[in-house]
Amino acid sequence: MERKSDMHILRLRLRTQALALATAAPLLLALAGTGSAAAQQMPPVVTGDIPQTTLLTVSAEGEVKIAPDMAEVRSGVVTQAATAGDALAQNRTRMERAVQAITDSGIPKKDIQTSNLTLNPEYRYEDGQQPQITGYRAENQVRITMRSLEDAGRVLDALVAVGANQLSGPDFMVEDRENALNAARQDAVQKARARAELYAAAAGMSVGRIVSIVEAGASTPPPPMPMMAMRAEAADASSPVEPGEVTLTSGVTVVFELR
Repeated sequence: MERKSDMHILRLRLRTQALALATAAPLLLALAGTGSAAAQQMPPVVTGDIPQTTLLTVSAEGEVKIAPDMAEVRSGVVTQAATAGDALAQNRTRMERAVQAITDSGIPKKDIQTSNLTLNPEYRYEDGQQPQITGYRAENQVRITMRSLEDAGRVLDALVAVGANQLSGPDFMVEDRENALNAARQDAVQKARARAELYAAAAGMSVGRIVSIVEAGASTPPPPMPMMAMRAEAADASSPVEPGEVTLTSGVTVVFELR
């Protein structure tokens, strides 16, 4: 009886498994069909050469020459004495005379600025011995801005006449510097385009649009080396001062697209 019961249970299990397979088969076929349709709807992958852009970077410097309308002079007094106090006192007295001479020449106080004031000991050096202080040196220097170039020669002579023994300049400048630089900037861009057209023609191409422009900065050539003027008698006429021209420069870096 037990063997017949076991056989009966086995037949029931087999029938259940067959029924489950029969039910799942249509579902599996439907899913497979859906996946195939989805795969067929995927966009095709396009392969080929990606177009490349040719860029040319050019740096150029423009310049403009213009007559200056301002000048700057640095002048001062150097004094020496046995003590620091005496060196400063002598320097103060002579510097007051120098500043008075500047203002008497028509330069307003706002255009006179102290640029250097120092007091240092002076030493005597001998072999095998410690340096010995022999005195003190005081120096006071002012920067003078002259907004009329006609004042330059007269101011220089007045300074020397009252005992100024330090002098450098004049350095010539343009008051409206920014406006003057605009001409140099335009010149720089024009030079950059002309150079780009030269390179493009050599490569068998032409210049297209500008991708970017970067200003490299503006500059003025360095002033002349300072000249030292020791005490001298003032001449009947002002010292000759020739302003000539100053050169302002501006640089740019331009990226062009070639086609």
